[in-house]
Amino acid sequence: MIKCKDYPEKQIKDLEDKAREIRRLIIKMLAKAGSGHPGGSLSSTDLMTCLYFSALRHDPKNPNSPDRDRFHLSKGHCCPVWYAVLAKSGYFPIDKLWTLRELGSVLQGHPDRRTPGVSVASGSLGQGLSVALGMALAGKMDKKDYRVYCLMGDGEIQEGNVWEAAMAASHFKCDNLCAILDYNRYQIDGKVDDIMNLEPIQDRWRSFGWYPIEIDGHNIAHILSAFDEAKTIKEKPSIIIAHTIKGKGVSFMENVVDFHGRAPTKEEEQKALEELKDRE
Repeated sequence: MIKCKDYPEKQIKDLEDKAREIRRLIIKMLAKAGSGHPGGSLSSTDLMTCLYFSALRHDPKNPNSPDRDRFHLSKGHCCPVWYAVLAKSGYFPIDKLWTLRELGSVLQGHPDRRTPGVSVASGSLGQGLSVALGMALAGKMDKKDYRVYCLMGDGEIQEGNVWEAAMAASHFKCDNLCAILDYNRYQIDGKVDDIMNLEPIQDRWRSFGWYPIEIDGHNIAHILSAFDEAKTIKEKPSIIIAHTIKGKGVSFMENVVDFHGRAPTKEEEQKALEELKDRE
């Protein structure tokens, strides 16, 4: 595991509070929609919170700035966490979240370019790292100093296209590219280890020429330290291997594969929100 840097206690608490509120928004919007993917959205909440409220260079008032850092959500079915983070960042009003998956809404079941803050549609798993690599190569060709981040699921990296992109990224020395692996060890069909074992995960990425950083994906200091360390790596891309818990924050959803793609009922919504209520 990574050696943590020291961060101000207030910064850590502020990010923890934001993550808790984002989890509440995820639960509310999924319950309202009656469909969607809570498990992976909740497991990646801390990662997305730290990215958007600390590591990422972006401006909601100028979302298409050519100098902005880029983010691509490869596991597009977990868009509720992205939508919640974008709303909290000021890209659109919070009330828009309650239109998730409605006909004509800009917040569909997978992200597309109609959503403020979304540059590229995503959905079909395994393609996102290639998209992010293209962004990173474009930045190098244009002599821009922006960074590119790509969030992937662990079941997703069983796809062959991921490893083609991984090989190309190291070949082109894309040190402006940082992948983030939400390693919650569950996918739609069950445990990742039973379906297609990914271990030894660090060695696999290292052998493809990447710089792996292994962290607790729910430890804010770990996450901030990982983003900071990735920025220092030269001549190769980085991957943050974040050990997470599927459904993190809601006890009856944690490590329950059924909640990979099932929205909470109204009763489950109230129970989850009670668990996620503000704490002093």
